[in-house]
Amino acid sequence: MDPSVVAAMAKWPNVPDCHGWLSLDRRGQWRLQGKPVAHAGLADFIGRNYERHDSGAWFMQNGPQRVWVALDATPWVFHLGNGETLLTHTGLAVEDAQAAWLVDGESLCLSTEFGPGMVDDRDLPAMLERIQTAAGGPVGEDLGSDNLFVLVWSGKKLPLQRCTTEQLREIGSFRPMP
Repeated sequence: MDPSVVAAMAKWPNVPDCHGWLSLDRRGQWRLQGKPVAHAGLADFIGRNYERHDSGAWFMQNGPQRVWVALDATPWVFHLGNGETLLTHTGLAVEDAQAAWLVDGESLCLSTEFGPGMVDDRDLPAMLERIQTAAGGPVGEDLGSDNLFVLVWSGKKLPLQRCTTEQLREIGSFRPMP
């Protein structure tokens, strides 16, 4: 959290929370009242002060005011960088992918050191190339079947589990709406 934010919280401890203004879309774009945040400095500030509450809801601490974030999908959105690099929507490098899910048969989600996140749909074709059968063969047209698959990422073979959006929220201990 930014030092200026911490100082403002100490100076004004009883500022009411803000609801309904900030959201995170499925591609990792911050939105204020439904409109994309286009200013890079503001987007970076939001990202640096973005945190999880004990309740499973997510917020951005804006000085003394807590601004609750509505999540269109997951708390994190992952983007492919160069090579074996995976980045959060806030620009943090993912070092440890621990689990993978195919959610509702259409989204790829990962559990990382930051928590659960969805892979940006624009990066799915490249990620799908990293999915293989449990025996190490190509997936082909079988991804929709009940066969066992793995996601090969950074030298690991992560079993590709299947779940629904609701199950992922329970697995990842997050709430999409504060």
